[in-house]
Amino acid sequence: MDRQRNVDLSSFNTLGLSSRARDLLVYDDVTQLPALQALVEQGERIFVLGGGSNVVLAEQVDALVVKVESKGIRLVAQQDDAYIVEAQAGECWHDFVQHCLNQGWPGLENLALIPGTVGAAPVQNIGAYGLELEQRIHSVLAWSFTEGQEVELSAAQCGFAYRDSRFKRDPAGNWLILAVRFALPRQWTPVLEYPDLNKQAYLAGEPDPQTIFQAVCDIRRQKLPDPRVLGNAGSFFKNPVVQAEQRDALKQQWPNLVSYEVGQGQCKLAAGWLIDQCGWKGRRDGAVGVHDRQALVLVNHGGGTAHDIARLAQAIRASVRERFGVELEQEPVVVT
Repeated sequence: MDRQRNVDLSSFNTLGLSSRARDLLVYDDVTQLPALQALVEQGERIFVLGGGSNVVLAEQVDALVVKVESKGIRLVAQQDDAYIVEAQAGECWHDFVQHCLNQGWPGLENLALIPGTVGAAPVQNIGAYGLELEQRIHSVLAWSFTEGQEVELSAAQCGFAYRDSRFKRDPAGNWLILAVRFALPRQWTPVLEYPDLNKQAYLAGEPDPQTIFQAVCDIRRQKLPDPRVLGNAGSFFKNPVVQAEQRDALKQQWPNLVSYEVGQGQCKLAAGWLIDQCGWKGRRDGAVGVHDRQALVLVNHGGGTAHDIARLAQAIRASVRERFGVELEQEPVVVT
């Protein structure tokens, strides 16, 4: 393995933050795992980096960064109810979704154009437009550094929750996701409940998976900046979940409050709406700011650092807390 020192990570994170890694290794083959295991057992602190789309990197990352670039997609099995498709962790997520549709394996189209890699997707339990990744996961193949071996975890064993999983909750360096297996439905039905999809006129009738894929891409391009043009990590805050009583009390004061029922007497509030009501949309704070079309997205106009993002995020959270009594939780992981 080629170990590089003092590596510039600014092009390895979609926020485009100025950051350097003490050391970096590229992982692309399972034959490297014994050597990685030996480094961990020798006390090396590692951080696994995929597409860098859900991280806030410190100016100096004091760890061995393992950049995952493994490739490969294969059909593992055709069951009565599902295609079991496996993708290596380093595959680009959006390209994988498109590949599945081209092969006649629908079911992921609502998750189109989400940045990042396949291996990072279960860490965050990505979701969009009415679909959560956990609904399509068959299993995750991962290397456990605590056990020193490869394990296959079922969807239930992954501990999925809203934008969360055991891979995110466990200490950094416990896991290296090698590949992900998906159960894609053979009897496909469209997922169109999300309001933004209902507004698309060309989805009327019985749209096919490719049409939904294109609609999701169109919506995301209208709302979200391309990180190649304007640095960002997508949605920076989770939609807060509150009790229905709290939602009802807020709605009396703000009738236009945007919320969604999630069951068990709880509701999900639209974090973007809350932030927008506090006047943050389009505001800039030095090198960083809030996107002018989507208040949920923090952006780096150039030269921003993790410190700049943290200061802005803290100010936004304080505004929302003061005005609505609601606590926002950020999605991206802070890496130091």
